[in-house]
Amino acid sequence: MTAFVDSAAPDWREQIRKNKSQSRHVIILFFLIYIAIGLLLDVYFYSTHYPTAPLSLIFQALIQFQLFPYATLILFGIASISLWITYSLHDKIMLMGENYFEVNLQTARTLEEKQLYNVVEELKIAAGMHYVPRIFIIEADYMNAFASGYSEKSAMMAITRGLMQKLDRDELQAVMAHELSHIRHLDIKLTLMAAVLSNLILMVIDFLFYNMIYGRERSRERKSGLLVIIMLLRFVLPIVTLLLMFYLSRRREYMADAGCVALIRNNIPLAKALMKIDQDHQANKEVYIHQYEKTTNEEARRAAYVYDPVQAGIGAIHSLSGLFSSHPTIQDRLKALGFNESSH
Repeated sequence: MTAFVDSAAPDWREQIRKNKSQSRHVIILFFLIYIAIGLLLDVYFYSTHYPTAPLSLIFQALIQFQLFPYATLILFGIASISLWITYSLHDKIMLMGENYFEVNLQTARTLEEKQLYNVVEELKIAAGMHYVPRIFIIEADYMNAFASGYSEKSAMMAITRGLMQKLDRDELQAVMAHELSHIRHLDIKLTLMAAVLSNLILMVIDFLFYNMIYGRERSRERKSGLLVIIMLLRFVLPIVTLLLMFYLSRRREYMADAGCVALIRNNIPLAKALMKIDQDHQANKEVYIHQYEKTTNEEARRAAYVYDPVQAGIGAIHSLSGLFSSHPTIQDRLKALGFNESSH
């Protein structure tokens, strides 16, 4: 049996302050990107109306409001509405495409479901939190879980039926403590904002790209110059958003793992749960590929999962982000937990 390694408990209050600050920075960054893309759109469209005017003069006229920046303001509005929708419907967005139901004291139908609610309630008390997160069970065989929301009061947790049935109580408690730590640290808001805003940016760039290619004929020299810029954005922005999500996700997973250990005072249950989840995905890879692929909005959930299925080779060929894992490797997480897999 691997001995418990009593790591220093993370300073979660300081982490909350950092995550609040980072959330503001991420939102400001994405709004600036939206404004920049809007200005690019305005320059593009005004250049068709003033074909002899230099692009630099059109840009100057836009920022001085001598020309009205229609696209810039529209994109700013889209970003604002997207944030409002995300705050209002975050649970439905994160559960989109899944077969799920909410579990509480009134709706729990089995002993397992009652145990799940009791475990989360106990952890909430241990963490000194004011609210029990809304708990959802996803009817899926694969083993995974995630948390989401923009505050402790709005937070929700989701767990698959497969994970609930294949872990013992201590391991289930550890995974729930991991997800509760995400809520406690308020990194759920950070990840939610980054995922939604980055996906919308890529949609806008794609729209502009295809409009440039298939739109009516314009000045070839002007069109080719703008097309080069848009093509660069189309390939650079996904990499930028991918790197940002990697930075946010990998750091937050280590912090949530440490928060779990601080809550339950034992590193072994979470380490065993992570190994079980990884082994289960490896053993059932072909079956789980179809289960993950049949649901919508999987990219948004992926950054929030306790286990990134890409580590088992699931979903790795469908997108640029699928080429890399958004989470630290299981081996790195076990090492950070102070758990020696070979000695267990």
